[in-house]
Amino acid sequence: MREYLNTQGRIFDIQKYSIHDGPGIRTIVFLKGCRFRCRWCCNPESQSFKIEHMQFGGKDKVIGRDVTVKEVIKEVLKDMPYYKRSGGGMTLSGGESLLQPEFATALLRAAHDHSINTAIETTGFAPFETVEKYLENLDYVLMDIKHMNDEKHKEFCGQSNKLVLENAKRIKGWGSNLTIRVPVIPGFNNTKEEIAEIARFARSLGVEHFHLLPYHRMGEDKYEGLGREYLLKGIEPMTNEYMQELFETAYKIFGDGCQIGG
Repeated sequence: MREYLNTQGRIFDIQKYSIHDGPGIRTIVFLKGCRFRCRWCCNPESQSFKIEHMQFGGKDKVIGRDVTVKEVIKEVLKDMPYYKRSGGGMTLSGGESLLQPEFATALLRAAHDHSINTAIETTGFAPFETVEKYLENLDYVLMDIKHMNDEKHKEFCGQSNKLVLENAKRIKGWGSNLTIRVPVIPGFNNTKEEIAEIARFARSLGVEHFHLLPYHRMGEDKYEGLGREYLLKGIEPMTNEYMQELFETAYKIFGDGCQIGG
């Protein structure tokens, strides 16, 4: 048996039939652990690497479990017919899969061994020496660029953006299919000037896809379940009309490949 299939990692969910996390119908594997603390994070249970307890629907739910690559890929393979019909595959999300490089890269390798295409959703916040390990068995990179201003990025995300921006340049240079995604957050990056600045950066990379992701509050109840404060409480999502204005601003700079959602 191939030893890498015994590699262990920590996940908190496997989600089937996703259509928003890479091309086609996909299975999303959510890994535990993230160095960012974005105020709007809709998966706060992903941030700590520790196994946690969360109150959900009046019941105690254990968040996080240790698994092997063999266990996960067995679950992923169940939906092979959907991948073949739609051009879909497996996406690693989180949390941040770059924080579990041995497990995540083994999982990507296992998917490719079964001719399943692969993607990651990432903050890009890791040394490029770590990122490089992923690229051999990676078909798509969905990377968030949250803000071009370093101080504002630190204030709302808890970390500098310098490594993120540098890695975006180097990933594209490596040849991966890179999509830049922008979670558009009221009070953080939702002005036309801020979106235009990110769009100019994305255009400079030569990427083909630039996605604006509207703010939502679907993860707010999780904070209460974890005994934590939701720091954007009371902030309302933007109107469709205003999101369209931001899209038009970005489109004028980026051109085709710019879209809302995805």
